[in-house]
Amino acid sequence: MTDSATGPDRLLDFSDRVVVITGTASGIGAATLELLLAHGAVVHALDVAYRRPEEQAGALTRHHCDIGRSDSIDETLGRLPDRIDVLMNCAGVANGGRFDTDQVMAINWFGLRHLTEALLGRMAPGSSVVHVASTAGRDWASRSELHRELMAAHDFEAGMAWMDANRRLCGDGYVVSKEAVQYYTLWRSVQLLPRRIRMNSVCPGITATGLVDDFRRGMGDELIDHAAAVAGRFARPSEMAPAILFLADEVSSSYLNGVNLNIDRGTAAARLTDQADPAIIWGS
Repeated sequence: MTDSATGPDRLLDFSDRVVVITGTASGIGAATLELLLAHGAVVHALDVAYRRPEEQAGALTRHHCDIGRSDSIDETLGRLPDRIDVLMNCAGVANGGRFDTDQVMAINWFGLRHLTEALLGRMAPGSSVVHVASTAGRDWASRSELHRELMAAHDFEAGMAWMDANRRLCGDGYVVSKEAVQYYTLWRSVQLLPRRIRMNSVCPGITATGLVDDFRRGMGDELIDHAAAVAGRFARPSEMAPAILFLADEVSSSYLNGVNLNIDRGTAAARLTDQADPAIIWGS
């Protein structure tokens, strides 16, 4: 017997859900926004590319917000609703020179956490948070002590002070920021259990977005081309969006919490089982 509140017709139904999503002007965020609107969500979309402070069109409200600046986030908070059912953190930048270490850390980590912690108080039981992390953050466990310290740096100012003391460990900021998002997903998800708020992340493999050229400069052509060769091709942003909605949906994934979900067509599996050779997978 099927419960009408949890039956198949309710899977990925966002018609009664208020969603805040960042990084929606391009890439994975744009693809996720499109899918949210198709599934009936009321969406507040945040991006630095939007020029007006607030612009509404039907179920979509666009907000100008620079996730890398705490004052911009705080100003935007005043324009967001008191009730939020889902937060999706899709904003992010790559290494590669267009952004310095401070900017990479501010956008990918400090801003993500600042917005999340500010909005958790508006989220009721049954709500959820989904971050876009990265497979680049996979080795967080080898630096777990570092990330415990980073969790204690609870705001922008404390975070920057931590960075100043750990410049050598931060590198260009990308890997550390994505490790931090993965660790935060695990760490905070446990603390949110009594409130019945779930927190998960997706960890995309190499994806065909406007950041690919940045990644090539930051990580090198060899690494990028090898990852794509193992997977057989680059991912599309539209292949990430359904998983983000799945993790956000209380009906579809109510028992999933504290998960960093690789979406990489098996490249992590290949690496972990010593099969990360395209010739082994695909033949000569």
